[in-house]
Amino acid sequence: MNDTKGSGHGGGADDPSGGGGASVLRQPKAVWATAGASVVAFMGIGLVDPILPSIARGLHATHSQVSLLFTSYFLITAVAMLLTGFVSSRIGGRKTLLAGLALVVVFAALSGMSDSVGELVGFRAGWGLGNALFVSTSLAVIVGAAAGGSAAAILLYESALGLGMACGPLLGAILGDMKWRYPFFGTAALMAIGFLAITAFLREQPKPAAKTSLLDPLKALGHGGLAATAVAAFFYNYAFFTVLAFTPFVLNMSPYKSGGVFFAWGVLLAVFSVIVAPRLQHRFGSLKVLAGSLLLLAADLLVLGYGDHTTAVVCTVLSGAFIGLNNTVFTELALGVSHAPRPVASAGYNFVRWFAAAAAPFLAPKIEEWTDIHLPFVVAAAAAVTGACIVAVRRRALTTGAEAPAPRHAGRDAVAALAD
Repeated sequence: MNDTKGSGHGGGADDPSGGGGASVLRQPKAVWATAGASVVAFMGIGLVDPILPSIARGLHATHSQVSLLFTSYFLITAVAMLLTGFVSSRIGGRKTLLAGLALVVVFAALSGMSDSVGELVGFRAGWGLGNALFVSTSLAVIVGAAAGGSAAAILLYESALGLGMACGPLLGAILGDMKWRYPFFGTAALMAIGFLAITAFLREQPKPAAKTSLLDPLKALGHGGLAATAVAAFFYNYAFFTVLAFTPFVLNMSPYKSGGVFFAWGVLLAVFSVIVAPRLQHRFGSLKVLAGSLLLLAADLLVLGYGDHTTAVVCTVLSGAFIGLNNTVFTELALGVSHAPRPVASAGYNFVRWFAAAAAPFLAPKIEEWTDIHLPFVVAAAAAVTGACIVAVRRRALTTGAEAPAPRHAGRDAVAALAD
């Protein structure tokens, strides 16, 4: 996982080169190929959302069993974060991306061929390994190859995340309405196209001078600011993935309707991540935006859990705005709050937070079985509040590299991108 832009302190939002001289749209083909494949990779996260009830019916599985599709995926993703830097620093970013894409193609296709929920859960775990290799390396590759500095690269990466999260449920709904297996085959085909695009357009970047060890991401967490960021993100991710993995069962809608709800959710996520977050950060500072957004997410989850069906739909969509804000600020904090090289800091941060993404899809249905349908959202809201409290208590450790104003060009370039 290469970082040719440097790995020193303040590499996130405060990068002075942050793209002031180049539009986010003026990027080499290699960057667009990697970003395009990233869109599909993020589509794979929300792809199963609208078809969870259909999978449960098709494989005669319970809600908690089907939710293991997320748990196995993110559990393997979390553990694999310790491997990504080790692998990419030895074989290079390009080969790591291609290996990850190849694994996703194989295991996504196998997921579509599953005859039992156990097989599907196992294949999703293999998919998670491929996704970990690809997603963690793609950010470093985009930062290394993008024109306009790290801020423009992060903006492009967050745009890919938002677009993927929005389009994943839509693709899942369109293909899943025909048959629940088709979204998996569709993802395999799209990732195969991404594999070909990266093969054609991305050249191997120089390998880092020092190889990353398996323990480097864990050692990076010894930095107080990065550790606080990772732990706060852990609780935030629990709330995030309660929405993503448990809400489809609560809404209990057809694949098309559920896909429409989560498409609108993803659009808000993208807009607030790419356009709104940089402006709010510039005006109020990253930590105030983060704490406020986490508290608003908690309030939204409580209303979602106790409201009627229409209220639940509205709150599900609205949560995308708060999730978009949180995603951007957490990413910038993780990359810029410590002196660790960006790939190492990112791996350590993701190692911690993805465990919550694995826990929430499993625990939320279990909590419903043990109590009622409301309490999973109460627990998720409490997790979001806990994240906000960590940000407040550990403010001093997080301030270094976090409170520099976000580059004003970021929002402007995003608006220009939409206008074009």
